[in-house]
Amino acid sequence: VQLQASGGGLVQPGGSLRVSCAASRSTLDRYAIGWFRQAPGKEREEISCISSVDGKTYYVDSVKGRFTISRDNAKNTVYLQMNSLKPEDTAVYYCHTIATFHDYWGQGTQVTVSS
Repeated sequence: VQLQASGGGLVQPGGSLRVSCAASRSTLDRYAIGWFRQAPGKEREEISCISSVDGKTYYVDSVKGRFTISRDNAKNTVYLQMNSLKPEDTAVYYCHTIATFHDYWGQGTQVTVSS
């Protein structure tokens, strides 16, 4: 299982950014994909995930209404669209899955929200 995260960058408060997590089709078909983030000095937290079975989604309260997780089967990619970004969204963002009782992580992509 390999996950490839990309798409981070610097954005002003109130702006938008989309991060991507590329994986194999078999991975996306079998396993839920989650997005975590870790800000400096803080623990890594799960902020969103999408089910492989029915596409149901989960969001932590702090991003509800601003972030949207989705998957594009044609591109074997899960996206996290982030709108109305705030400075407190600044963190390294990781995609994640659990496959056969093992944790797999993408390499992380930095998102910085600053004016």
